[in-house]
Amino acid sequence: MTVMQRIITVFAVMAGTMLTRFLPFFIFPEGKTPPKYIAWLGTVLPHAVIGLLVVYCLKDAVFSVYHGLPETAAIGFIFLLHRWKKNTLFSIAGGTIFYMVLVQNLFV
Repeated sequence: MTVMQRIITVFAVMAGTMLTRFLPFFIFPEGKTPPKYIAWLGTVLPHAVIGLLVVYCLKDAVFSVYHGLPETAAIGFIFLLHRWKKNTLFSIAGGTIFYMVLVQNLFV
């Protein structure tokens, strides 16, 4: 790529990112109530995204006698941690750390 193509690419990516970040604030200003469909999406989409991430993370896991044990243990740990603290970010971080410790130290 030439220098001009790099500059154009950076500006195109910057414009696309800014558009996706700022457009919702222009479409739904603070004082205006969003449509019911958008409010419904705000309540449903987080659960759908988490479900999608779980399926994506487990799609290549092989569940047999010892295979899949770290994944199953990490899912159980995340479930218990979330029931205890009710903090999504803490549960995700704790589950990731627990899984990495299992995979790198116990299930080598």
